[in-house]
Formats: sequence, structure tokens, C-alpha cells
Amino acid sequence: MAYSQEYKDYICKLIVDENRVVKEVAYELNIPYSTLGRWVKNYKKTVKPETISQKDRFISSEDHQKVLSERDKEILKLKEENEILKKAMHIFTKNQE
Repeated sequence: MAYSQEYKDYICKLIVDENRVVKEVAYELNIPYSTLGRWVKNYKKTVKPETISQKDRFISSEDHQKVLSERDKEILKLKEENEILKKAMHIFTKNQE
């Protein structure tokens, strides 16, 4: 079976960034251990840690959870600000009458 380079990179990033055991991931995905080991070896050669940026296309599940948590906090903050603005608008329009 042929896998796209994008898929290979995603799996390798998952293994490297989350310190997953290659043998377990190989079993989970039904990919031969030797094949997955070769992908990870090539991935480590081509991708240097200092060149990986936050804008990388693939993120680990831990990073994804952090991003979701930050977004939830931002949403709550914006909702609070929205409520404050609604109350202020109500007060100002009431005073104009």
C-alpha cells in the first residue's frame, strides 16, 4: 500500500512529538514496524527541531488541546466584554430619553 508523504509526516510527527512507541503505533495503524521505523528515521533526518515552527501544518493532540483551551478562555473573555458593552449601551440609551 502506498502512503502519501503528508500522511507519513503526520504519523512521524505524532511519534516524535508525543514520544509514542513506534511498535504500538505500527500495531494501531496496521503498518509494518520496519516501515514505520524507516519513516521516523527519515523524518528525523529531514526535520530539524530548530526549523519546526508553531505554524507547522500538523500539531500533536497535546498542542491541539492547548490551542482549544486558549480559544475557550478567549471566548469567555469576549463574552464578558460583550455583556459589559451591552449594559453600557443600555445605560447610555436610557439617559438620552
